[in-house]
Amino acid sequence: QVQLVESGGGLVQAGGSLRLSCAASGRPFSVYTMAWFRQAPGKEREFVAAITWNAGVTKYVNSVKARFTISRDNAKNTLYLDMNSLKPEDTAVYYCAADLGDRLIATMTSQGVDYWGQGTQVTVSS
Repeated sequence: QVQLVESGGGLVQAGGSLRLSCAASGRPFSVYTMAWFRQAPGKEREFVAAITWNAGVTKYVNSVKARFTISRDNAKNTLYLDMNSLKPEDTAVYYCAADLGDRLIATMTSQGVDYWGQGTQVTVSS
């Protein structure tokens, strides 16, 4: 069992930056592939970024490439998402996810997600 708690969301103007954090507890954090998803009102939850257990591989959805950076600190059991040049279309609830296997990063979908956080709201004003 893994518990995931996101923080760092808020209201920011377009062009601004935010850093999301996801604190993990329970089973060893370092064995999991970790990811961020987001869900905007009226839309399905979508993949944003993922990172393997040793940070050897990262993947991003095209819409956030060069603007967002996913990283992790296994010693602190924490996942991060640095978001720069934010746009109104980035407005969504952002969720942290953990996958003990490799389906998440292979498919860049919610397939294989074993655990979800409760989400943190990010609102980007124009």
